Amino acid sequence: MNSVSENILMQKQLNGKTALVTGASQGIGYAIAVTLAKHGAHVICIARNATNLEHLDDEIQRNQGTATLVPLDLTDHCAIDTLGYEIAKRWKSLDILISNAGTLGILTPINLLDPQILQDSLSLNFTANFRLIRAMHPLLLNAHQAHAIFMTSNVVGKNRPFFTTYSASKAALEEMVLTYAQETQSHNICVQLFNPGAVKTQMRRKIYPGEDQNKLTLPEEIATKVLEILTQKNPQTGTIYNHPKKF
Repeated sequence: MNSVSENILMQKQLNGKTALVTGASQGIGYAIAVTLAKHGAHVICIARNATNLEHLDDEIQRNQGTATLVPLDLTDHCAIDTLGYEIAKRWKSLDILISNAGTLGILTPINLLDPQILQDSLSLNFTANFRLIRAMHPLLLNAHQAHAIFMTSNVVGKNRPFFTTYSASKAALEEMVLTYAQETQSHNICVQLFNPGAVKTQMRRKIYPGEDQNKLTLPEEIATKVLEILTQKNPQTGTIYNHPKKF
């Protein structure tokens, strides 16, 4: 087999699979959506920004991939149930779930934290993921071998000052996802957490505006690692992958 043929086969290692990626309009989610589509998956791209989703679709098509765009605010939790219903009608199953959407909230002392901002952070970083698990679980079960990856952060457990909205909501997410992994360990679903570390994203720039961006991991590197995890022969459920570059 020549190198061109081998390259084509490598690019199609997710051929026939259906993937759902949240927060797909920018950063890590954008890169993951492009990578999965390039390697043969049909990607259901979820984000609030419809214009950015259209740019994503253009790039996916340039790489001969396919996607379905779904402009959706994940804090509209009932809409997640509708999404699950629509996926079931069209595809019957879901092979890959990448839950990437998240919000920093605000960096502030706890005593000055607006309760609504905390609630908004929990709504997206925790409750929306609960609703995703609830809505997508039957679809994951219908797949031959499903894989669900949820993005977390190594601020969890560090008690870092001013990070209450982000660290508390991500800590809750971790506990829920690891519990879900235990509940499904005898099923066909591999459930994992992925901590991307220090990545060149808008959120990172918001936290550290004076930082040298050239020293950070690119979203495309994270996407490549996610692909590697998804294509492992014997993935271990209930694990947390920590990318080497720290937050």
